[in-house]
Amino acid sequence: MDLNWSAEDLAFRDEVRTFLDTKLTDDLRGAGRLMTSVYAEHEASMAWQAILHERGWAAPAWPVEYGGCDWTLPQHYIFSRECQLAGAPSLSPMGIRMVSHAIMKFGTKEQKDFFLPGILTGEVFFCQGYSEPESGSDLASLQMAAVLDESSGDLVLTGSKIWTTHAIEANWMFALVRTTRSERKQLGITFILLEMATPGIEVHPLVMTSGEEVQAQVFFDGVRVPKANILGKIDDGWTVAKYLLEFERGGSVTAPALQVMAEEIGTAAAQQPGPSGGRLIDDPAFARKLADARIRTEVLEILEFRTLTIVAQGGNPGPASSMLKILSTELSQALTELALEAAGARGRVYQPHATRPGGPIAEFEPPADDYLSGEPWQAVAPLRYFNDRAGSIYAGSNEIQRNILAKAALGL
Repeated sequence: MDLNWSAEDLAFRDEVRTFLDTKLTDDLRGAGRLMTSVYAEHEASMAWQAILHERGWAAPAWPVEYGGCDWTLPQHYIFSRECQLAGAPSLSPMGIRMVSHAIMKFGTKEQKDFFLPGILTGEVFFCQGYSEPESGSDLASLQMAAVLDESSGDLVLTGSKIWTTHAIEANWMFALVRTTRSERKQLGITFILLEMATPGIEVHPLVMTSGEEVQAQVFFDGVRVPKANILGKIDDGWTVAKYLLEFERGGSVTAPALQVMAEEIGTAAAQQPGPSGGRLIDDPAFARKLADARIRTEVLEILEFRTLTIVAQGGNPGPASSMLKILSTELSQALTELALEAAGARGRVYQPHATRPGGPIAEFEPPADDYLSGEPWQAVAPLRYFNDRAGSIYAGSNEIQRNILAKAALGL
């Protein structure tokens, strides 16, 4: 996207670039470039968050009163874009981009005073407790029980949550629980904030097709949560959850990272053999798919900029978040397919030791000499391909998002 930035915007861009040149170390750039999913290596992500927080840039989209930045809309966009172009590792979205906004809107003063500063520093690190074994995109069907103990005022939790990203590292979870049952499934759900060190919680890592342990299943056996940790009103957690999901699905910038991915695929394809003996980039079928993906990244960038306008002005993305979720995840999947195609035979080799995955690798012993077949990007390609298959499922499957758009935007 070719925007005519003002002199002030260009000066800000230069300030951001200078900051990145100074503070974004080679190790952190490596963690960003060799990510195998949307989640960066935990240690690198937290180190980068600490650097950003020191500068006051950890959560620029937050209101200034809570630690955000008094930037113009173009400056918000420039910052996100330059970080991605420089290869900075991503920050976990669970706290900064998701539950923080719900706390700001629905939280008590005590909740805001405790959680928001801790989220900024990384001392409070959240995981998400939405999905259950029988409740995925249809969250209204969740069954994990939270029974009120009248004598203590605590909610007592029994059940489990699944596909809980960062549950291994997190010290807090935001979760939806069933407090009452009614004919309308959305009623009787409560949004809670719970400490992961609470007795009765067990975290069982899940091994993904890439071999990584980023998600987990979390079991609750008589876990007590004080009523003070309810966010919003009891039995009205659905309202809080819908608000949070709009920030999960939209309100962020992904197009620049996808543009970088497309550019790197093009560079790699110029050096890889094609099916007819020439260069892969000269193969008409491959070139057409790559060109189509590049055009779609440009379209996505414009749409994200429009949505970021709403968020920067204090609004929520609304139905546009569903549209962006569909477009960005399906485009990312298309690009990971092209990267795997460009990787060729070396893309079939399992080499996680040459990457910077978002979680531990299960049952893998790296070569004693750290041998790598091919280039690091060829080791990343298959893992990113496998992990990206979940993109159209998490945060509400893309089929559900199309239903939301049909109802909210088209009135169907």
